[in-house]
Amino acid sequence: MPPSADMTPHTPKNKGSLPLLVMNYLLLFVGSVSATLLSKYYFIHKGSSIWVATWVQCAGFPLLLPPIILPYFLNLTTRRPFTQFTSKIFSISIFVGLMLGLNNLLFSVGNSNLPVSTSSLLLSSQLVFNLLLSVLIVKQKVTFSNLNCVILLTVSSILLALGSSHDKPPGLTRGKYFVGFFSTIGAGLLFALYLPIMEKVYRKVDCYSMMMEMQAVMEAAATALSTALMVWNGAFGGMVREGREVFDKGEIVYWVTVAFNVVTWQLCFMGTAGMVFLTTSLTGGICMTALMGMNVLGGVVVYGDKFGGVKVVSTVLCVWGFCSYVYGIYMKSKKIREDDDDEDRTEMIEMDRNPSVRNGEIHV
Repeated sequence: MPPSADMTPHTPKNKGSLPLLVMNYLLLFVGSVSATLLSKYYFIHKGSSIWVATWVQCAGFPLLLPPIILPYFLNLTTRRPFTQFTSKIFSISIFVGLMLGLNNLLFSVGNSNLPVSTSSLLLSSQLVFNLLLSVLIVKQKVTFSNLNCVILLTVSSILLALGSSHDKPPGLTRGKYFVGFFSTIGAGLLFALYLPIMEKVYRKVDCYSMMMEMQAVMEAAATALSTALMVWNGAFGGMVREGREVFDKGEIVYWVTVAFNVVTWQLCFMGTAGMVFLTTSLTGGICMTALMGMNVLGGVVVYGDKFGGVKVVSTVLCVWGFCSYVYGIYMKSKKIREDDDDEDRTEMIEMDRNPSVRNGEIHV
């Protein structure tokens, strides 16, 4: 029987990897919520550079190197890191990394030029794009479970946006609004495209370690792009000035904020890549969108944000959509196991009835 289309790993080496799946979702959860809170902390205390906000999203790629390299030098594996890279895989990793770097820039531009409500509303559309592109690129089957989840999470995000309609950046002009609008739409489309492309590529990757290697190369390419933009705009010098003269919590807190932002964004992207590799691009997109509700709760707990009726309903819909998706996956997996057990019992009965089959003999 074919495995579940939503949650079954793509290769034999990843079967039974529930601990790995849980670890990646924890990375995504901790990274997404922490990065969102730290980014808000940066802007609350007068940080304002879109170049810094872009750079921190990918600059943590060296953190991936120890778990990639150390197992080989500690004799925990015989597989040499990066030795299975073909020129095609390397080229794809570079191309997708540059696409990811552009996505990070568009996301930062949109965030800096739009009200939180509008940004959330536009980003919520990426899940619908993700479903459509997954159907086209990786032939994702549309089921009641995943369609119901996409609808609920999209409605949840729209309500979240409406509940934050009073949040508006100071000095927002009509020109900046349109720049932010189209940048956010572009970021949503690019990320929705990135997920199914990576699922298609990961289907030819035979182990989790190689997926991490590809992720390191992609993040390095994204970092190269954002670093070039930082140098072009003099943003590294601007970081020093911002930390000393602008950031109202002092220079030390500024650099600590930047450093932790680098780490948490890397956790978020590594968790996303792991979820796509171990499951599907749609599952990765659903998990990320579901965390929008957790980000809201994080803002309530850490910053004392208001948590009115609309946000409550949005959070309930978010949890409902995610839980319904997980339940649908559970029921599908349970049915597959039951069908497999039925097949095994049928084979045992046939072997008992026909000893020649059991002994490997054929009588004509």
